[in-house]
Amino acid sequence: MAKSVVGLDIGHGVLRAAEIVNQAHKPVLTRYFEMPVPIEAVNRGEVVDRDIVQRALRVMWSRARFKTKDVVLGMGNQRVLSRDYSVPEAPLARIREALPFQVQDLLPVPVADALLDFYPVSREQTEQGPMIHGLLIAAVKEAVLGNVETVESAGLRVAEVDLIPFALTRLLSSAEGVSALIDIGASTTNVVIAVAGVPRFVRVLPGGSRDVSDAIVARHGIAFEDAERIKRQVGVMATAVTPEQRPVIDTIHHATGELLGGVRNTIAYFASNHPELRVAELVLSGGGSDMPGIREAFSELTRLPIRDADPFQRVGTARSFAADGLRTARAHAPVAIGLALGSAA
Repeated sequence: MAKSVVGLDIGHGVLRAAEIVNQAHKPVLTRYFEMPVPIEAVNRGEVVDRDIVQRALRVMWSRARFKTKDVVLGMGNQRVLSRDYSVPEAPLARIREALPFQVQDLLPVPVADALLDFYPVSREQTEQGPMIHGLLIAAVKEAVLGNVETVESAGLRVAEVDLIPFALTRLLSSAEGVSALIDIGASTTNVVIAVAGVPRFVRVLPGGSRDVSDAIVARHGIAFEDAERIKRQVGVMATAVTPEQRPVIDTIHHATGELLGGVRNTIAYFASNHPELRVAELVLSGGGSDMPGIREAFSELTRLPIRDADPFQRVGTARSFAADGLRTARAHAPVAIGLALGSAA
C-alpha cells in the first residue's frame, strides 16, 4: 500500500482524524474517525488538559486502526494571525529568514513568542522592482507547541503543522473564480477567500455553533443537551412559531446574527480592498453548517449562491465506507481531509 498520512483536527469537544493514501491517480480516504473529548479539555482548538487528549488519541488510533502514526496537525484560531504582506522578490527561504526582523510592528506578541511563515500569492513588477505579494502567517508559539507536544506524547509523530484555512482551500475551493469558504466549528469559524484555488484572505472569527446552544442555556435555563436538540430542530429561519417558542427563537436569531454578520463583514472588507475580485459563491462546511436554515440565512444576507462542501470531488473513498460514514465525513471531515491531502498530494 502507498504511504499514508492522517490529518488531525483538534476541535471543541471532539477530535477528528482522516487517513489519506496517495494512490496512483487520486488520493483516497481510507479511514475517518471522530472521538469525543470533554469540552474542558480543548479550548478553541488549543489543548488545555493534555492527559485527557493524549489518552483520547491513543484510544482513537486503536479503534480506528489507522495504518500510520504520521500526523498533519491543523491550527486555526484567534491566536493565529494572517494578513496581506508584500516584500521585494527574493528566494522564499530568504524571505522567511528575514521575517523576524521585519514584522514586529504587525504582530500582537513579541517576535520571539511567534512562529512565522510567508505564503506567496502573486508577483508584480513595480517602479521599485519586482514584488511578491502574499500572506504573512503568525501563530503564538505556545499554542502550537502545546498541541504538538500533546500529540507526540500519545506516541504519534507530527510530520507537519498546517493552517486550517489552507486545508479548506486545497480541498473545497473552485479552480476558477472567487469563493468564500466558511467552516463553522463549535467555537471558531474559519473564513477563507480563495481565488482560482489560491487563498487570498483569511480570517478566524471567534464564534461558532456552540455559541447558539450556550445562549439558549444561559437565557432560558435549559440543559445543554436540550439546547442542542432545539437548535438542530428549529434552526435559524423558523417561520411557524408558537408564542411559547418565540423567546427561544429570538435567542437563536440573536446568536446566529453575530456569526452571520461577522462573515458578511469579512466578505465586505475583502471586497473593499480588492474591488477587482468579486466573490461568486459561499461554500459551507463544518458541524455548524448542518443547522436548519443556515444556508438560506447566509444567502439572504450576502445575496450569494451557496454551495455545500463536497470533499469527495478531489478525494476518493475506500469501499469500506458505509453510507452513514460518508454522510458524516462529508459534513464534518473537510478540515481533517484537507490537512492530510496537503501532505499526501
